[in-house]
Amino acid sequence: MSEQELRDRLDITDVCTRMCWHTDKHEWEQLRSAVFAEKVQVDYTSLNGGEPAEMAADELIGAWRTHLSGLTSTQHLLTNHLVRVEGDTAVATADFQATHLLPNALGGPLWTLGGHYRFALRRTASGWRIDGLTMTTDWAEGNRQIMEGTTR
Repeated sequence: MSEQELRDRLDITDVCTRMCWHTDKHEWEQLRSAVFAEKVQVDYTSLNGGEPAEMAADELIGAWRTHLSGLTSTQHLLTNHLVRVEGDTAVATADFQATHLLPNALGGPLWTLGGHYRFALRRTASGWRIDGLTMTTDWAEGNRQIMEGTTR
């Protein structure tokens, strides 16, 4: 493996990790400037149903901000990264576990889910950016209602 291939693999893993880090820390500007391409193909159908959609990065980040800002805390963990680079595009996969916390009077304070992500990435002048995001949920436990604001 060449030095450039190793650098690409590290940069891609870093961008995927930054998606989780900046989201959990509510660093929305960094999420926009260092993680996503202008448009992102988003597929959360395994969790929410519906259809995959193309979204502007600002629209995606705005939706995450709305859904997550009412929680006390979140922690999104990624592991088992696999990266395949083909020129200026790449596909990365990683397992995830996402924990969401909101103490409340009507149920448990936690909702945790696990599964895997498939990231499509493109090399840009600013570095690698995610332009496709598919989340596949394998399991979930706890109180999903904390995500819907019905427990307050």
